[in-house]
Amino acid sequence: MYGLIGKMRATPGQRDALLAILLEGTEAMPGCLSYVIASDPADADTIWITEVWTDAASHKASLTLPAVQQAIAKARPLIAGFDSHIETAPVGGHGLLPSL
Repeated sequence: MYGLIGKMRATPGQRDALLAILLEGTEAMPGCLSYVIASDPADADTIWITEVWTDAASHKASLTLPAVQQAIAKARPLIAGFDSHIETAPVGGHGLLPSL
């Protein structure tokens, strides 16, 4: 498996709008086992993204999907930056979050 944990900053006051965009069209991503978007309770502009994929190739392929490309284009003006990202090698776990 292949995992990513990333920290994204929204432009000031735009986190909720950016969260909504990031959650659009994320159901049909082949190879995606888990895609969790979270707001940071300590920073009003920070978003944490945690992803688990069957493999790195599935993640890379997802970036070419029309729904993902549309979300990226729509989100770009609301993104102030990507502070960090970490690649991980998931080994197991349980449960996915229900739709929020």
